[in-house]
Amino acid sequence: MSASSVSRKQLILEIRGKAKISCDLKRHLSPRTVGTIMRSLPLEGNAHFLGKSILYFETSVDSGTERARSEFKKGDVAFLSSSGSICFFLNDVVSGKTMTPIGKLRDNIDVLKNVKSGDILCIYEETA
Repeated sequence: MSASSVSRKQLILEIRGKAKISCDLKRHLSPRTVGTIMRSLPLEGNAHFLGKSILYFETSVDSGTERARSEFKKGDVAFLSSSGSICFFLNDVVSGKTMTPIGKLRDNIDVLKNVKSGDILCIYEETA
C-alpha cells in the first residue's frame, strides 16, 4: 500500500553514499510548482548552503513563484524560483528571499547538518 496520494507525494532525499530521508511534496501548498517538480523527477545536484540554516541544490526546473513565503520551519522544503533550487530548512528561518513552499522532510532532519558543500543530493520517487 502506498502512502502517497494525489495531494501528497512521498519522495526520498538521498545524500549520495551517506543517508536517505523521507520527504513529502504537498500539492495543496503550491499545485503548479509541485506538479512541475514531480514531472521532472529524479533531480540531483551539488549541495550548497545559504548561511547555516538552508541546504539547497540547483535544478533545471523552471517554475515561477507561487504562494510565496519568507518564514519557514525546520524540516520545511521550498522552491527558490530565481535559481531553480530546492531548499531544505535545517532551522526555523525568516529568509530575505521569498520562496514557494512545496513540502516537508519527515525524519532524520539533523542528518542534513552533516552534509558538506559539493555532496550530491538526489530527490526521487520512492519505489516499492
